[in-house]
Amino acid sequence: MSKRQVKRQEQRQSKDVMWVWIGFISLIIAAGAYWFFTQSQAPTTASAMPAEIAVADAKIERDGGAFILDVRTQEEWDAGHIPDATLIPLDQLPARLAEVPQDQRVVVVCRSGNRSAQARDILKQAGWSLVTSMAGGMNQWAAAGYDVTVGP
Repeated sequence: MSKRQVKRQEQRQSKDVMWVWIGFISLIIAAGAYWFFTQSQAPTTASAMPAEIAVADAKIERDGGAFILDVRTQEEWDAGHIPDATLIPLDQLPARLAEVPQDQRVVVVCRSGNRSAQARDILKQAGWSLVTSMAGGMNQWAAAGYDVTVGP
């Protein structure tokens, strides 16, 4: 084999090695991009809450640190409410949205479950995703024997 042929063979081998490295680096970049995009697309559906939950589930949420939003009237609140809940009557909610955290799970409560569903829908339409209403309301909460605070 002549020197010229040896040189060409070495150049071909050098190009082959270069293409292997380019392929390897491309694969690394693609894997990194895939990982980045799957991590940045956090599963919001996994953390989303159902439209309505049972009283027992609401208690679990409350004990886990959820924000409890009571949308009844002041008089109903004074007659008995969930400890550490926040009162924002339904008719005041649209004007007081800033008082409800968007980065925390929210359980909306009323007397029987009707107003809480309306409030949940108001919050969802305003951009809240971690919000649910408690079926049965305070009537079911008290009937279940859970803590109730009386007074303002």
